[in-house]
Amino acid sequence: MTLYSKIIGTGSFLPPQRVTNQDLIERLALDGIETSDEWIVSRSGISARHYASADMQSSDLAVEAAKRALGMAQLAANDIDLIILATSTPDFFGGFPSTACVVQRKLGVTNGCPALDVQAVCSGFVYALATADKFIKSGSHKNVLVIGAEVFSRIIDFKDRTTCVLFGDGSGAVVMTASEEPGVLATALHADGSYGDILCGPGRISNGVLEGSAFMYMDGQAVFKLAIGLLDKVANEALQLAKMDSSEVDWIVPHQANIRIMQGTAKKLGLSMDKMIVTVDQHGNTSAASIPLALDVGVRDGRIKPGQNVMMEGVGGGFTWGAVLARM
Repeated sequence: MTLYSKIIGTGSFLPPQRVTNQDLIERLALDGIETSDEWIVSRSGISARHYASADMQSSDLAVEAAKRALGMAQLAANDIDLIILATSTPDFFGGFPSTACVVQRKLGVTNGCPALDVQAVCSGFVYALATADKFIKSGSHKNVLVIGAEVFSRIIDFKDRTTCVLFGDGSGAVVMTASEEPGVLATALHADGSYGDILCGPGRISNGVLEGSAFMYMDGQAVFKLAIGLLDKVANEALQLAKMDSSEVDWIVPHQANIRIMQGTAKKLGLSMDKMIVTVDQHGNTSAASIPLALDVGVRDGRIKPGQNVMMEGVGGGFTWGAVLARM
């Protein structure tokens, strides 16, 4: 018997505060920074994003998405035997206790299951999904909760108009279970640390004092050029591993970073944009949360149906990149 890991539930959550481009334009103007809706949309495709309130942490967003995924899967929290959470904005400085452990507590999971965080920035959810797949296929775990959750509004510099307009907060989750039916068909993960400086959080703590900037840094042009080539290659790698052609892909659910990167990826794969789930216009770039957010939107509005093949792929700081091809 071949054992697969299969997605049986999806969920997502956005904090209530929706910030349109006009809202952001007015906020930036108070600091003498000029931008426009046309400038933002033409470069990114983003019209709005959501920001968490001061009392909301990544774990709070994650819990709401997890509850919705568990509801769709018709499982109780204590049916979960592994929690993997991808985030670059953990609840606690230094990352401990892990945000996954905080989510475990807030969900009321009392069965002692392992819980861990994954840090691969915008590739984080793909990394987490691939990790869950290996745990399930090994036979060691049956029901795995995989979450991407971010509060990126906390680490962006609102005096840098080239990056602050791009990011938002949110969370997405899936429940994966052991199945005899095909689920995850292939995974491909990569990293190249030599590109670490083009997308990073450069600040360091020494003796309790911050050295450098607490804000994220991104060389947008360098990331753009690297991303287009790598996303095409890793998607084709996953297809080759699954012995499939791109024409057999029903939906692409990419990391929602920039509409131009997404359009370039679809073109290189020979697929229509009609086959791509796009939420970047309303969510912005939510880093590790963007793929599960978009996946949940596609599932709940009926576009993504059982039996269809979905390609999920992303690139992130590190530099990291990866793809997961799954049958729903």
